[in-house]
Amino acid sequence: MQKIKSLMSRQGLKSPQESVPEIKSPVENFRIPSKEELRELRENPTDPQAEQEIINSIEEIYFSNDSFDVVEHELKKLPSVLNLHDLEEYRDKLKQQQAVVSKKVADLILEKQAAYVKELERVTSLQTNLQLAAVICTNARRQLNIAKEGFTQASLGLLANQRKRQLLIGLLKSLRTIKTLQRTDVRLSEMLEEEDYPGAIQLCLECQKAASTFKHYSCISELNSKLQDTLEQIEEQLDVALSKTCKHFEVGHYTKVQLAYRLLGKTQTAMDQLHMHFTQAIHNTVFQVVLGYVELCAGNSDTKFQKLQYRDLCTHITPDSYIPCLSDLCKALWEVMLSYYRTMSWHEEHDNEESTPASDGHSDLKTDDPNFNRSYVKKKLEHGLSRIWQDVQLKAKTYLLGTDLSNFKYDDFIFVLDIISRLMQVGEEFCGSKSEVLQESIRKQSVNYFKSYHRIRLEELRMFLENETWELCPVKSNFSILQLHEFKFMQQSRSPSVSPSKQYTSSSAAAAGSLFDQYQNGGNPFEQQTDNKDDETEDVLAANGYESDDLEKSVYQDDDSDSDVPEELKRDYVDEQTGDVPLKSVSKETLKTRKKSDYYLNKGNTLILTNTTLNVIRLVGKYMQMMNILKPIAFDVIHCMSQLFDYYLYAVYTFFGREDMYESTGLGLISSRLRTTLSRIQENLIDLEAPSETSGSLTTTEERKEKVPSPHLSHLVVLNSAGTLYGLAERVVATESLVFLADQFECLQPHLDAMMPSAKKPFLQQFYSQTVSTASELRKPIYWIVAAKAIDYEQMLHLMASVKWDIKEIMSQHNVYIDTLLKEFEHFHKKLSEVSKRVRIPFQVSNVLWEHCIRLANRTIVEGYANVKKCSNEGRALMQLDFQQFLMKLEKLTDIRPIPDKEFVETYIKAYYLTENDMERWIKEHREYSSKQLTNLVNACLGSHINKKARQKLIAAIDEPERPKR
Repeated sequence: MQKIKSLMSRQGLKSPQESVPEIKSPVENFRIPSKEELRELRENPTDPQAEQEIINSIEEIYFSNDSFDVVEHELKKLPSVLNLHDLEEYRDKLKQQQAVVSKKVADLILEKQAAYVKELERVTSLQTNLQLAAVICTNARRQLNIAKEGFTQASLGLLANQRKRQLLIGLLKSLRTIKTLQRTDVRLSEMLEEEDYPGAIQLCLECQKAASTFKHYSCISELNSKLQDTLEQIEEQLDVALSKTCKHFEVGHYTKVQLAYRLLGKTQTAMDQLHMHFTQAIHNTVFQVVLGYVELCAGNSDTKFQKLQYRDLCTHITPDSYIPCLSDLCKALWEVMLSYYRTMSWHEEHDNEESTPASDGHSDLKTDDPNFNRSYVKKKLEHGLSRIWQDVQLKAKTYLLGTDLSNFKYDDFIFVLDIISRLMQVGEEFCGSKSEVLQESIRKQSVNYFKSYHRIRLEELRMFLENETWELCPVKSNFSILQLHEFKFMQQSRSPSVSPSKQYTSSSAAAAGSLFDQYQNGGNPFEQQTDNKDDETEDVLAANGYESDDLEKSVYQDDDSDSDVPEELKRDYVDEQTGDVPLKSVSKETLKTRKKSDYYLNKGNTLILTNTTLNVIRLVGKYMQMMNILKPIAFDVIHCMSQLFDYYLYAVYTFFGREDMYESTGLGLISSRLRTTLSRIQENLIDLEAPSETSGSLTTTEERKEKVPSPHLSHLVVLNSAGTLYGLAERVVATESLVFLADQFECLQPHLDAMMPSAKKPFLQQFYSQTVSTASELRKPIYWIVAAKAIDYEQMLHLMASVKWDIKEIMSQHNVYIDTLLKEFEHFHKKLSEVSKRVRIPFQVSNVLWEHCIRLANRTIVEGYANVKKCSNEGRALMQLDFQQFLMKLEKLTDIRPIPDKEFVETYIKAYYLTENDMERWIKEHREYSSKQLTNLVNACLGSHINKKARQKLIAAIDEPERPKR
């Protein structure tokens, strides 16, 4: 640059700085080439290529910096030993380079001279304009000073002071507002203590809005942070208040909490938090209840239980505290579910209300859609029902399975089932759930318990039967199994069409609607369950008294000292048969007369059952309670109930009806159905092996566990005494108690059928058709034994053998054996009357007894006639006379019509008059007679009138195999 300026000066040009006097800049000295050098440059011809080579030979350092010291650089390059010639050559070289560079620069300047002149003119013009602007500014300043001096400073001062006053008033208001904001924390604390959460939030939001208005003040930034912390604290306390509603719902409290969340614009967040709190409340509640009982039973202050998991904690519950703990557990869970139910009810009631206007200071409030919030809350609450109930089920299941209930008392176990059943009812009303989790857990416990319980009950039944003396158990005349507390649950629903799961619900609960509606304002369904149990215990004592009807008792007490005479008995009995039918309303005297004269009048107000029968009925009631509460094990329970009846039936038959010598009579005393039933019971239920014997396989051992040893009759029961008609009283009590038990099973059939699964109903139908209905059929074999021993039929055969039947004259007087037989019947009548003093003999029983006796007597008569060796026509007429006399007297002793086996005797007597041809046909048609009896007919009637061949033909017809017997 400096070099360029030196060249310009040599050309007579001035730089802009030089032309403007105000702008001064130092110009360094630049060596101007001498005239000789310029001349030399001009004289020497220019070769551009050579010049370019010279320029290229210049060292790079010469082009680097204007402050570069050339002299110093060149001096440093001199060698240590100087050579003049070399120096001169190097000097000429440098001069040549300098001349070439100078020429190149001069050429460049000359090339750009026109542009330089033009630019110089623009700079000159700019300088002139600047001078004019300076003049204008000077004039403006002068005019401003004149205006300032000419205008009134006092007026402008007044305006300025007024403006300052207005600003100060606004500042004072702001300061007062800030002061109020500083004091809001005290008021917020008071409102939180009063649980006025909506007011506190409203105040806090208003303070935040005001703080945002004055945010330009430095003191407000700290206040704004403090208000935000306070709002977060309010939300924390609000969350705590929300959690309190999970255990105890209070409408006013919950309304405040919901309004507060609406002000915050966090309605959805509140629902999410609420469900989390309910889940936590369920866990904490059950844990604290169980922990309290565990620590109470442990009896020490050891804190190790608090560190256990809930599942492990449940295993430490003792049997004594199991039921109280379960009851308290369900009460606590009920409170949680009731709170949830009331929460849903609150939201349903407030669905149509307008949402509280939101504060503009909160962004969530601005964007919240009330309709969307209500829809979200409704769906969340509906989905939460099953979730809450599932948590309740799992907690209850864990508690149930934590203890082995197989050793519990029956009443305690039933109480557990009642509580769980009530809990399942709560679940069904709560969310429509079938409580599969609870049902499965209680089913496991029930099956485990019931197997053990039933085995013990069968053993107890065997013990009762072996110690039973078959005495009458005097119950009230209006006794019904529904009076037993074991059957109290059936009184709530007599109709089998009602679902068993609803039968235990009290009538008051049914009238009041659902449990949640009934206990919404207080109380607890699990507390009522405990009270019901106490009431049932009192009802048992009232329902099971053994005193008789007052009228009957007074009659029998007055008659205890009366002595009955056979003639009176006979006469009264005959008169009774010819008298009028007694009216329903009877007097005391009539009752007294009936008692003396008729031992088998069916007095409907007297029931025949034993203590063992009553115990079996109670067991059935207990089994039905369990089955009623837990239907999944209904088949197992009904199967065990059938075993109770089977064992009772088998015991009665074994004790009183098993006599091989009478079973072989061929009279069909035991029907094929009864025989099949007895065989099935013996095969499936009776353990016939000796206890000392060991089984060869585990399967056999398991099968024997399901069986019960055959019972043995008590040695106190005497069945061989003729004075008691061979234990007739005991036989009547045993047999008729079995019939009574069968009648009760018949009454229970609709209820059992309603509880039995459809796939298993054929078992129940088979049980009733093949077992229960055969109970009355045991009367025949049991009372046959009495009838066979009560009359001396052998004596009658001996008396008949002494009668001469080949007489020649027709007799008008019957034989003595008829009188003897009738006396036997009169004696039997008297014995029956004596037995009836101890035990009422039902009409059906007396009929069976008389039928057996008459049938045996008639067959004995036929057997006696079959022993006759010789018989004339007059003798045959005597037989008919004897039998007619017997029938005439017998019809006065009994009202059985027609007389059993009457035709059996008459047909046999008439056969004496048959011819040879008719005899063969008669023998083939009457196979009910024995071979001996038919052979006697052939020998006694046709012996002297037919030849040997004809006799053999008739004998052969008699001896044909497979003779059916009636």
